[in-house]
Amino acid sequence: MSTIGLVRELETLVGDDHVIASPSAGSSYLSDFRGLFAGRAAAVVKPATVEQVADVVRLCQSRGHAIIPHGGNTGLCGGTAPSSAGGDVILCLERMTRVRAQDVVNNTITVEAGCILHSLQEHVSGLDRYFPLSLGAEGSCQIGGNIATNAGGHSVLRYGNMRDLVLGLEAVLPDGSIFNDLRGLRKNNTGYDLKQLFIGSEGTLGIVTAATLKLFPARRQIETAFVALRSLDDLMEVYQRAQKHADEFLSAFEMVPRIGLQMAIDHVPEVQDPLDEAYPFYALIELSSSQIAWPLRPVLDGFLEALLVSGAIRDGIISSSLREAQSFWRIREACVEAQRLAGPSFKHDVSMPIDRIPAFIRDATWAIERRFPAVQVVAFGHIGDGNIHFNVCCGREQEETFLTLAGPVEDIVYEAVASVGGSFSAEHGIGLLKRDALLRYTSPDALRMMVDIKGLIDPNNILNPGKVLSPATVNMARDRKVFA
Repeated sequence: MSTIGLVRELETLVGDDHVIASPSAGSSYLSDFRGLFAGRAAAVVKPATVEQVADVVRLCQSRGHAIIPHGGNTGLCGGTAPSSAGGDVILCLERMTRVRAQDVVNNTITVEAGCILHSLQEHVSGLDRYFPLSLGAEGSCQIGGNIATNAGGHSVLRYGNMRDLVLGLEAVLPDGSIFNDLRGLRKNNTGYDLKQLFIGSEGTLGIVTAATLKLFPARRQIETAFVALRSLDDLMEVYQRAQKHADEFLSAFEMVPRIGLQMAIDHVPEVQDPLDEAYPFYALIELSSSQIAWPLRPVLDGFLEALLVSGAIRDGIISSSLREAQSFWRIREACVEAQRLAGPSFKHDVSMPIDRIPAFIRDATWAIERRFPAVQVVAFGHIGDGNIHFNVCCGREQEETFLTLAGPVEDIVYEAVASVGGSFSAEHGIGLLKRDALLRYTSPDALRMMVDIKGLIDPNNILNPGKVLSPATVNMARDRKVFA
């Protein structure tokens, strides 16, 4: 079937104004957020309903066109990039933004996949409720993409990641049929929990079109502190004592190294050091509660005072206003932005048992800097759920040489992660970027099960082909049988 014929049929299904066929008009959909992967497409199609998504999938299935699901394009692993062949259809869900249902008694909301995360947060705030997923990209990422990559963020230690926040799901399968289980039940043991197949599958098993999500009572108290520490061991002591002292009120515990703070000060406007002296490490601690009977400020004051007396923290400041708390969080987010402005970097989003974090950071940093003395390691992240962003950076003047080191650097980091029983992919998924790592660090039995599931649900491999499972992985797991 010619591209012209395909475009005309797609226009019949969703309307002339919602199909892009011109390569230049659809250029923003043809590469990933970081510009690491780019391709070509036969068309970009923007359905408005689940029925239209199903119609598009059936058409592409009958015509042999691969489908690339596309959300807010904030992913970091190339999961939404089309192939270079030019025959892919990019299925963009940005028109599907409706709130289909909300239930403040059941504490659930059902939204479509194109809903922007920040818009959802604002909407549920108007219901006197709270949706805890919080990301740096929340102003543009979409709920469908959050589900497809099992997004985490700042509050996982208290609320869990996206997998823990989804009660029901609607998805279009590769044959165009619609899986619908949006009941929002908190207890349901009627067989396999099928929705979990689609959460974290990166659009390779089905296209998520709607979800029923958990809500929580609105937070009426939030107390935020930014504290200074001498060492990673002190950081872990503070975290353990925060868990014991604050218990269920602890909603975030983030680590920022001095090098990350300094980069933010140097490159990101309005970021300032909130303390008078420089220290090797900092922790951003947040306590929150939906009730007002037990004030949190005395809890935080007493906790930090005891830590100062013991010497576990060297200095610190508690926010006196929402604006000051936001300035602390701005430091944490600016660690990411500053690295991009300072020069190229290799980003590793890894996880491990929490008690192994100091050993991992020390060992991996030593190995990297010993072999590549000109680089800088910036390790920061979500201490409370064991998720470390271990980034290796250099200045602009060394960019050309630095970019040749990607493989050796990755090998050192991932081997260090494996040595502490961790995962090379804590957030963001596999996409195209981490397929080789999946093959190296995942057991043959697990890979075989993944390939079997993909082959059963999508035998013609039309949904996001090549993402997560590389041809090499399929070949190994299926005795040389490779998807087309």
